[in-house]
Amino acid sequence: MAGYTPMIQQYLTVKADYQDAFLFFRLGDFYEMFFDDAIKASQELEITLTSREGGSEDRIPMCGVPYHSAPNYIEQLISKGYKVAICEQMEDAKQTKGMVRREVVQLITPGTVMEGKSLTDKENNYIASISYFDDQTYGFAYTDLSTGESKVTQLSANFDEVLNELAVLSTKEVVVASSFDAELQKKMRERDVLAISFEDNSSIEMQFSNLLDNLNQDKLKQTAARLFHYLYRSQKRSLDHLQPVTTYQIHQFMKIDYYSKRNLELTETIRSKGKKGSLLWLLDETMTAMGGRMLKTWIDRPLLSQEEIEHRQTIVEVLMNKYFERQELREKLTEVYDLERLAGRVAFGNVNARDLVQLKRSLMQIPYLKQILHGMEHEVVKQIADSLDPCEEVTDLLEQAIVDNPPLSLKEGNIIRDGYNDQLDQYRYASRNGKTWIAQLEREEREKTGIKSLKVGFNRVFGYYIEVTRANLHLLTEGQYERKQTLTNAERFITPDLKEKEVLILEAEDKCGELEYELFTEIREIVKEHIPRLQAAAKAVSELDVLQCFAQVSEERRYVKPTFSTEGKVVLKEGRHPVVEKVLNAQEYVANDCFMDTDREILLITGPNMSGKSTYMRQVALTAILAQIGCYVPADEAVLPIFDQVFTRIGAADDLISGQSTFMVEMLEARNALANATQNSLILFDEIGRGTSTYDGMALAQAIIEYIHKHIGAKTLFSTHYHELTVLDSELEKLKNIHVSAIEHNGKLVFLHKIKEGPTDKSYGIHVAQLAELPKELINRANELLSALEKTDIQPVTVKSTVKEIEEQPAQLSFFDEPKEPKKQELSSKEKKVLDKMKEIDLLDITPLQAINLLYELQKKLKS
Repeated sequence: MAGYTPMIQQYLTVKADYQDAFLFFRLGDFYEMFFDDAIKASQELEITLTSREGGSEDRIPMCGVPYHSAPNYIEQLISKGYKVAICEQMEDAKQTKGMVRREVVQLITPGTVMEGKSLTDKENNYIASISYFDDQTYGFAYTDLSTGESKVTQLSANFDEVLNELAVLSTKEVVVASSFDAELQKKMRERDVLAISFEDNSSIEMQFSNLLDNLNQDKLKQTAARLFHYLYRSQKRSLDHLQPVTTYQIHQFMKIDYYSKRNLELTETIRSKGKKGSLLWLLDETMTAMGGRMLKTWIDRPLLSQEEIEHRQTIVEVLMNKYFERQELREKLTEVYDLERLAGRVAFGNVNARDLVQLKRSLMQIPYLKQILHGMEHEVVKQIADSLDPCEEVTDLLEQAIVDNPPLSLKEGNIIRDGYNDQLDQYRYASRNGKTWIAQLEREEREKTGIKSLKVGFNRVFGYYIEVTRANLHLLTEGQYERKQTLTNAERFITPDLKEKEVLILEAEDKCGELEYELFTEIREIVKEHIPRLQAAAKAVSELDVLQCFAQVSEERRYVKPTFSTEGKVVLKEGRHPVVEKVLNAQEYVANDCFMDTDREILLITGPNMSGKSTYMRQVALTAILAQIGCYVPADEAVLPIFDQVFTRIGAADDLISGQSTFMVEMLEARNALANATQNSLILFDEIGRGTSTYDGMALAQAIIEYIHKHIGAKTLFSTHYHELTVLDSELEKLKNIHVSAIEHNGKLVFLHKIKEGPTDKSYGIHVAQLAELPKELINRANELLSALEKTDIQPVTVKSTVKEIEEQPAQLSFFDEPKEPKKQELSSKEKKVLDKMKEIDLLDITPLQAINLLYELQKKLKS
C-alpha cells in the first residue's frame, strides 16, 4: 500500500476485513467506493463510474452515492444477495488534525435487514446457521433479527431435511463454518438462499450465554452460538431483543416437503411466485403484520396434536358465534402496529420518535381487546384476555414524554412534551421568548423607520439580521444600525440588542436540541427494559389475530368444523377447493364427496384433461392442512385422520437450475414420497409416468400403485390417463376406482366436474384438443390413429398368481427361453395352467408391456 495516499491506505485496511461486501466509505456527504467495488456497484446500481488520484501511477476507479439516499441503493444491493459494510467517520473532520478515524459500524446482509423495503410486513426475514457433527447429524438454528425470534433443532444426516427447513422458512442467509462442504453450499443456493456467510467461532460467550440457557445439548448450543457470533460481529450493537433460543422437532408438525409445498401452492403460486392464488392469500384476513407472519408459520407447520388443534377450534367457534364482538376486535386490531419489530428497533437503536408513538398507540388498544374478550364470557377466550399485557408503564411513559406528532428526524427537536423536563422547559422558554422579541423588534423598526419592507431574518451562517432594500437605505439615519452584510439588492444590519438576543436564542436552541436527544435516549433505554413483556404481548395479539382470521374466513365462506378419526377415515361431504371456489366468485363451484377408510386406501381417479382431477386431489390435501392448523374446512361435513405427512406429485415443471427434466423431477418427488410416507400419510400422485413412453409410463404407474398398496398403506389419490389401469381394482383389495364425469353433447365434450364411483369408460384427449380448437384436419387424423392403436389392446398384468415358492435358486429366465419346469415339487392344476398359457404365447404377437409383465410375474412367483 506504500504507493497509495493515506486515505486510500485507510480504505484498503478496512476493506481487508470485508472482502465479500461492498464497502460504503464515508467521505463528507457521500459514501464512496473504489477499485472493484466501484466497477461492480456502478453496474448493479446504474450510477456513474469515475476515477481519482490515489497516489499510484494509475487513477483509481471510484463511484459514490449521497449519504441521505444511501438506504435506497443499499436495498437494491441486498435484494440481489450482496452485503454492504457501512464505514462511518468517527471524528469531526473540522476538529481533527490529520486523517479522520473511520470504522465499520454495521454489516447489512440479506438476513440482517432491520428496516426498509427489503422487510415485508407479513413475512419473516430469517437467517440460519448450520453445523455438521461427527455423528453425521446437522444442527440447525435460525432467527429473525427484526423480531428477535430464535429457534434450534437437530436434523438427520439426510441433507434434504436441511434444504426443506430452509425452504419452509424462506431463509435469506445461511451461516456455516468455512470448511462446510462446497457442494452442499451450491444446493442451498439452488433453494433461493441469497447469501452464505462464514463463522468458525461457535464458543459460548457471556454476552449471549443467557440466550442458550434453555438448551441442554452442546450440539444445539454450538449451532446457535455460531449464529450469535456472526450477528454480534456484523451488527456491532446491542441485540437485547433476541429472545432465548427454544428447541423444536420437525416431527412435532405435519411434514410438508419442498416439492409438496410448491405443488399445493400453500404460500405462493407456482407461476407468478406471488401470494395471490395461494392458500395464504385465501386465509389472510389478519389485521396486523404480526398476525400475518404467524398465519404463514402456521400454514407451513400444521399441528399433529389433536388437543392443540381442538384448542384452536374452540376459540374459532366462540369467535364465529360472536359476530359483533369479532368485528370490534378487528377494528381495534387495525390500530395495533408491529409490536415485534418496534421492540427490535428499540433494542437495535434505530427507533425514532414516531416509532415510539406507534408503540404507545398499539399498547393502548390492549385494554379494549381484553374488555371485548371478557365480554364473550367463555373460559378459553378469557385465558387469551388474561395473557394480553398492556404494559402500562411503557404507555404512561410515552404518553408523558413524546408529543403526538413528532418529526421523523431526532435532530429536528420538538419531540419531548412540555412539562416532561424542567430544564428543557427553561431552554424552550428562552428560545420562544427570544423569538417573540424578534417579531416585536421587526414591528417596532418598521414603525420607527417607515420602511414597510424591513424584515428581521436569520440564517445559519450570519445569524439574525435586519434587512433593508437599497431603495430604502436613504430612510435610515447615519449610525442607526451596524452594517453586517452587503447583498446585490439589499443591506443587512445588526444592533447590540439583536446581538444579545441572538446569543440567548441560539444557545437555548443548541442546548435544547442536545437535551432532547439525551432525554429521548433515556426513554429508549427505559422502554428497552420492557422488551420481553412487549414480545409476549405481541405473541398473544398475533395468536388472537390469526384465530379471528380463521373465524372470519370460515363464516364468510361457509366452512364447517372438522372432527378427527382415530380409525383412518376420510369423510368429506360436498367438499370444495378453497382457493378455486374463491376465484370463481359468483360462478357455481361443483362440490364433491370423498370417502376413504382402511378398506379404501387408494382412489384411482380417471377422467379427461381439464375435468378437475387435480383440483379434486388438491382440495383433499388443503382441507387436511386447514383442519390441522385449527381452521374450519370447505365442506358440509368433514371427518379426517391426523396426517403426519403430505406428499404430492402434481403438475409439470423442469428444475432448470439443477439441470433436471420434468420427468426426473417427477421421479424424484415420487421417490421422496415412497421412501418417507407412512400409513398415516397422505399421497397425491397426478399423472405419474406421462414423461416417458406409454409402456414405460404405464409400467411405472402400476408398479408405484402396487408398492404403496403392499408396503406403505398411506391414503393415496392417484389420478391417471392410463385408463387401462382401472382393472387393478380387481387385484388390489384396497384400491377403488372413481372418475370425473363428462358427457358428449352434439359431438362436443362437456365437463361435469362431478366425482362418481367406478372407472371412466375411455380417455378424452382428442376431445380436449378439439375444445382447444386445434385444426379440424389434425383432429380427424388423430381419431384415425386412435382407432388403429386401440386394436393393440395394451393391458397391464392383473392375473393373481398363486404358484408355490420353489426352494432352489432358479436359473435366469430370458425373453426367448421357455419357462422351465420346477425341479422338485409337483405343480397344482392351477399352476400348470399358468405354465401352459406361457408356452402358448408367441412373444411377437403381444405388446412389449404384456411380455415384460408376464415374464416378471413368472420369475417372481415360480422362481424358475
